[in-house]
Amino acid sequence: MSTTAAKASGSYVAGPLPTDLLRPRSPDLGGETASASDGDDLLNALGYKAELTRTRSTWHVAFMSFVLASIPYGLATTMYYPLQNGGPVVVIWGWVLISAIILCVASSLGEITSVYPTAGGVYYQTFMIAPAKYRRVSAYICGWAYVAGNITITLAVNFGTALFFVACVNVFQNEDGTDIWQAETYQIFLIFLAITFLCNAISALGNKILPLLDTFAVVWTFVGLICILVTILVVAKEGRRSGAYVFGHFEPTSGWPKGWAFCVGLLHAGYATSSTGMIISMCEEVQRPATQVPKAMVMTIVINAIGGLVFMIPLMFVLPDIAMLVAIPSGQPVPTILRSAVGSSVGAICLLIPLMVLGILCGTACTTAASRCTWAFARDGAIPGAKWWKQVHTGLDLPLNAMMLSMVIQILLGVIYFGSSAAFNAFSGVGVICLTISYAVPIAVSMIEKRKHVMGAKFPLGKLGWFCNAVALAWSFFAVPLFCMPAYLPVTAGTVNYAPVVFVGFTSISLAWYITWGHKNYAGPPTEQIGEDVAPITTTAGDVKKPVPVEALGKTD
Repeated sequence: MSTTAAKASGSYVAGPLPTDLLRPRSPDLGGETASASDGDDLLNALGYKAELTRTRSTWHVAFMSFVLASIPYGLATTMYYPLQNGGPVVVIWGWVLISAIILCVASSLGEITSVYPTAGGVYYQTFMIAPAKYRRVSAYICGWAYVAGNITITLAVNFGTALFFVACVNVFQNEDGTDIWQAETYQIFLIFLAITFLCNAISALGNKILPLLDTFAVVWTFVGLICILVTILVVAKEGRRSGAYVFGHFEPTSGWPKGWAFCVGLLHAGYATSSTGMIISMCEEVQRPATQVPKAMVMTIVINAIGGLVFMIPLMFVLPDIAMLVAIPSGQPVPTILRSAVGSSVGAICLLIPLMVLGILCGTACTTAASRCTWAFARDGAIPGAKWWKQVHTGLDLPLNAMMLSMVIQILLGVIYFGSSAAFNAFSGVGVICLTISYAVPIAVSMIEKRKHVMGAKFPLGKLGWFCNAVALAWSFFAVPLFCMPAYLPVTAGTVNYAPVVFVGFTSISLAWYITWGHKNYAGPPTEQIGEDVAPITTTAGDVKKPVPVEALGKTD
């Protein structure tokens, strides 16, 4: 967006930084005693006026970040991948490995977010820290990947919930042992539509109570985990596996070589942790974003890692035959595992209800985050039809148009399911790919710039910064091609992984828009003139040290 266009939109803050932001601030600013007005002042200094109400505290942000991942639900819907690609070893140790890696990703993003906390997230951060010559194109690429990732991962959650609901119903079976509901393709698609509409309705109409829902979800999760843990280990109708089996059995049946099968099975953990950076999109609804959001991101990874083990280790102790589980038509083995463990369909459905509720709450949280990042990107004119998508519904206090755009795209992509039974692979795969790329871009740029932009960050990594950044980038380079792979061999037209197709589709749209409009009109966030060199000095804007162009100091536009 050009400066003129930014002014017209009302999002541009003209003139020099306010003098009160240039003066040293109280040490409490950005800490636990800072007010929401400090966050708004900070946002103004970063180039935007506040349009959303700041209602979320540190715990609210942490709870929403927890719900975005929704352990154990996120692990339950993709359990098929590690079971087919190795079994218990991939389930347990794959989760431990990816959790450690994602902790480095979350720490790296948290450090950068503590310097540039806006709803634009990694897109805005990339623009601010990239060299002037490359900042427009690098921010544009990052922004499209971030938006596409948010939308497709939300699609994956809602579609996965539809498949999971069908599998839950089928814990009840006919006398001949067949599923009680042989759901047709169109029926599953209709369930997906209902879930998508429900999540959007809750997110839009219940915006003010979403923090309470997130708090409820955390309590609900741990109560459900305890119920599942105790019940299946105590009852264990078909016996219990040995510790050696749970932590050491490796049985790939996907057709991939053993080493690569283990890697493909990591999509399970990669999908469950892919929401790590989505919470950044809520920065403009958080009272003290520069400190609250980074803390929430890192804290959630640790809690999720523990919660994931508490959920999956008991399942591995009562695991039935793996070949039978991976042959289930729905691709959802967890309902069958629970039914086998408790020996009762009624008992199994009771244990599944907590996961089913979490599926809806997770979809609602993802819908909320996706709408905010779409709105933030449109606010800078980077999406076709931006003048509609950047509007904020004042009555609901949210970007309703952006939410509806995200929903429509999800529904259109969901039609892929009519042509491929492995459509869920595409949705989850492309979501992880896009989000992984968007997380990697600002981290890579920060390393290229020798991490000078995070000096003085409110969430400093110190000497661990280079290590965490390097681990995050190494994972990114590995994960992108990995999650383009089909889950198993041989590949047919109905089982091929369409993630690369969807990814290329998003990339083509973004490239076409940049060629036809962006390279002449898109100027990035309305913070400074493109091409200006950044002065070596900084000014303190709240709890953010913001690089200021030499020419901008003391100049009005």
